[in-house]
Amino acid sequence: MKSVALKAYPRSQVHHAEVKKLRASGRVPATIYGRQAKPQNLEVGFDEITDLLHSSVSENVLVDLSVENDARANRLALVQEVQHHPLHGHVLHVDLHEVAADEKVTVMVPVETVGEPIGVKNGGTLDHVVFKLRVRSLPKDLPAQIVIDVAALDIGKSVHLSEVVAPAGVEILGDKTRTVVTVAAPRAEEEVAPAAAAAAPVAGEVEMTKEKKEEGAEGAAAPAGKGEKGAKGEAKAAPAGDKKGEAKPEAEAKPEAKGKKKK
Repeated sequence: MKSVALKAYPRSQVHHAEVKKLRASGRVPATIYGRQAKPQNLEVGFDEITDLLHSSVSENVLVDLSVENDARANRLALVQEVQHHPLHGHVLHVDLHEVAADEKVTVMVPVETVGEPIGVKNGGTLDHVVFKLRVRSLPKDLPAQIVIDVAALDIGKSVHLSEVVAPAGVEILGDKTRTVVTVAAPRAEEEVAPAAAAAAPVAGEVEMTKEKKEEGAEGAAAPAGKGEKGAKGEAKAAPAGDKKGEAKPEAEAKPEAKGKKKK
């Protein structure tokens, strides 16, 4: 990893209000740690550290640090941790780890994949299991990232830690049997098929639905039939009423007959 020049200044502001004013002035608080010297509070330019981080592949950046009024002209350091604002992402604080050029260091390096797996072309899914690997090397040999070619991976195949090719001078640490990336079988088809089968209606159920509809139709027609019978009943009652009406004149005619006999 190539080192990048970074200018820093000693910092005396440590309280929250003072640090807030420092950020408002366009500076970012920083702290440098290391075995060769005691921790020291520093400040760096906001634009300078932001551009440095944006131009790098990861936040693992090796810097040639020059501190104003420091006895040592340059100090080699790694950007160990960067704190960002949770909303707008601005850099809030930077931790630097001072290292020696001839001393191996251990850092976490991001993992990236290249190529489209054969298994993905056949409907599988590439699962990224491990996103960072722990590596050890001299500062100058530190990689910005570990790249894995996954083009040859078929469904059900994986790349384990033992199969990851490390750059020259770099040692990858950890369990060698650990899976880094794998191509899984398609799951969407397996999940959709039972759902489609459950949603598909059974022939017998369709017939039952039709029968229920027919029964419902007959049930709906039944009251109309009863109404017709009721109408017939009224029609039959009408002649009965007429007969009763005819009987009344017969009752009225009887007195006339009796009157004739008297004469």
